[in-house]
Amino acid sequence: MAGRWKNDLTRADVTPHAAYVNRRQLLAGGTALGLGAIAGPGLAAADPELNSWEEITSYNNFYEFGTGKDDPARHAHKMTTEPWSIEIDGLVERPGKYDFSDIMPEMAVEERIYRFRCVEAWSMVIPWNGFELADLLNMAGVKDGAKYVAFQTLMRPEEMPGLRYPVIDWPYVEGLRLDEAMHPLTIMATGIYGKPIPKQNGAPVRLVVPWKYGFKSIKSIVKITLTADEPPTSWNKYSAREYGFYSNVNPTVNHPRWSQAEERRIGGGLFAAKQPTLMFNGYEAEVAALYDGMDLRKFH
Repeated sequence: MAGRWKNDLTRADVTPHAAYVNRRQLLAGGTALGLGAIAGPGLAAADPELNSWEEITSYNNFYEFGTGKDDPARHAHKMTTEPWSIEIDGLVERPGKYDFSDIMPEMAVEERIYRFRCVEAWSMVIPWNGFELADLLNMAGVKDGAKYVAFQTLMRPEEMPGLRYPVIDWPYVEGLRLDEAMHPLTIMATGIYGKPIPKQNGAPVRLVVPWKYGFKSIKSIVKITLTADEPPTSWNKYSAREYGFYSNVNPTVNHPRWSQAEERRIGGGLFAAKQPTLMFNGYEAEVAALYDGMDLRKFH
């Protein structure tokens, strides 16, 4: 079922690997630090000074391992990712725990080069490797009456020291409307830059929804639930005023503390000129119809 979407981005648009993984270091001192993700079309990526693999993977956000930017790299090696399973329950025909080793042979994995836009107003372009979420949901069989898809991150305190602190209400949870989840742009990413996703970046599988702010891309998924009711989401529970359920990229709706009208492209340097933010992160033609008749001013 893969290949239903035509990509308008090429490798020339991809944010350099060093800039992607070291993005918060590049932004240090320039903007608030926090969640999420990406860039605009047709932009040639700059070529910043490359970092070592250790530098690249030691500056990251994964609060289950701690709130310090080097905490994920220092602690993520403790997380066991093999074997791995995803429990799929709720309104499905075949509920149960699906071993990751059984899922992958059934999925059509391909590279998707997507814009990735952060709610903090910076952006990049990332080459993911993964499969369409719709294919996984169809494997489990979606029942009539399902309207939403809920996701949950691994919660293993003995391996994830950040869980000792009430940064948010653990475990980390996210959600999509069913039609969003079934859209061919929505993928389950298993790799990045042609390599398996590192543990500190959400191994072995994470959600990617390119027209939404990056905090929707929940990491290290262990549970998916099909439900008739809108599920809770972690950052919405933390601050509903700042983080809505839909979280679509919308340059006309500002975050309560900063504008979303422009973004800074990672890889262009801290003082690079900003560029206009695109509606739905540049995927308006593909996804706008999902929200016909809805008040987009509510979707920050």
